[in-house]
Amino acid sequence: MVKAADVVLIIVAILFPPAAAGFITGCSCDLLINICLTILGYFPGHIHAFWLIYKKMQAEERYGYGGFHYIGNGQYQPLCNAPAQGVPPQAPVNYGATN
Repeated sequence: MVKAADVVLIIVAILFPPAAAGFITGCSCDLLINICLTILGYFPGHIHAFWLIYKKMQAEERYGYGGFHYIGNGQYQPLCNAPAQGVPPQAPVNYGATN
């Protein structure tokens, strides 16, 4: 489901891809990659920005809105240790002797 914030990100990505990458990733290596791709050719910068937006939308579907943290390279992790939506919880692993 596309939210208004995602539509704004897409419009910003069309106009200036590094700005959209910066909004999503902050000051990170992905922002530097997007700047270099945009300098090399405007189209590769667009592809990278749209890929970052797509990965963000996937994280919103999986962890809920605002329930994730960007860790780099298009990867997200949940803010808490709760399982992702639709993923069954796993039994705890006990190593050694247990009572």
